Amino acid sequence: MKITDVKTVVVNAQMRNWVFVKVETDQPGLFGWGEASLEWKTRAVVGAVADFAPMIVGEEADRIEHLYQKMYRQSFFRMGVIGMSAISGIEQALWDIRGKELGQPVFKLLGGAVRDRVRMYTHLGGGDMKAVYESQFSHDPQVFVDRALEVRSRGYNAVKVLITPPTESLNPIAAYRYAERMMAALREALGEGMDIMVDCHGRHFPANAIEFCRILAPYRPFFVEEPVPPENVDAMVEVRKASPVPIATGERLITRFGFREIFEKQACHVIQPDLCHCGGLWEAKKIAAMAETYYMGVAPHNPLGPVANAAALHFALSTPNFLIQEDMLTDVPWRWEVVQSSLRTENGYWLQTDTPGLGIEVDEEAARRYPFQQEVIHPLTVRAPDGAVLDW
Repeated sequence: MKITDVKTVVVNAQMRNWVFVKVETDQPGLFGWGEASLEWKTRAVVGAVADFAPMIVGEEADRIEHLYQKMYRQSFFRMGVIGMSAISGIEQALWDIRGKELGQPVFKLLGGAVRDRVRMYTHLGGGDMKAVYESQFSHDPQVFVDRALEVRSRGYNAVKVLITPPTESLNPIAAYRYAERMMAALREALGEGMDIMVDCHGRHFPANAIEFCRILAPYRPFFVEEPVPPENVDAMVEVRKASPVPIATGERLITRFGFREIFEKQACHVIQPDLCHCGGLWEAKKIAAMAETYYMGVAPHNPLGPVANAAALHFALSTPNFLIQEDMLTDVPWRWEVVQSSLRTENGYWLQTDTPGLGIEVDEEAARRYPFQQEVIHPLTVRAPDGAVLDW
């Protein structure tokens, strides 16, 4: 069974565009879907997928590792996140084809289920990113509380919040008081039955990050995510060693080589590879296996589209050190309109699927109703009081 074509279908989702990758074969009716969505780089990723197509058309579709190696190594220049996102989408589609060919859900091809269901968390507003980013500029704790209670009402027992104000190299005391006030209100409203994760978006330098973790510690965050930018692993190590709360990172790292230094220096407690960026399902499994030897949990990053949700489900079901899975199930009203899916959720968990492959199909006709639009980029205008650009 040979690959005959590689295509992309782009669906606008307001803050981002979803890039769905379709790999077709010479077996009638047999094709696979993956996802390569990358915020604000849609056209670049679509172009990268097109660039890879000549490398794999005519190849056997079941040689997934071989094709990954060919795309990664024969490109000569190592891939950045744009190239690896393209590879990830293609790789997921190849697993979808393999599962359909064998009549098995993908998780059974990745070692089989090690759990019965997959714990999820979402963001304030249920994944409405406009609401998430507007929340962070509110000084009313009730805004955070109301949105968190709405998440709990839908069955979740974990929520992620962004209570880190845009920050300079050192924070004023008001920034810490703001974060403490918001976190205290959330913990009082949610009690101890709901975990709260705090995302920092890499906004801090080490001194800020350490103090931020200390301020939040009495309210027992499940973990503090990306407290410092990802470029300097030693800075992450400094925070991890001084922090009284668990540290998570990794959403902006790609391939197992990108995670190697994190593991060797034990720079965090939880890693967060994104299956649409890090290299796909098999590369994520390799990353997770490396993490397991350092007793690190895996909480994959996934604010993306419904095909990414499907891939994440199969990864989580088959990965022993999996911890919890991010989702964005209510980001836009047409999320489930553009796909046909066997994914089911119940009380904050994804359930197993018996559908062969990834268990999701893109409705290309429906997808055409939401064509590419330039993404909403309001977060990129985050500024310091003096007008300097800050991490969003």
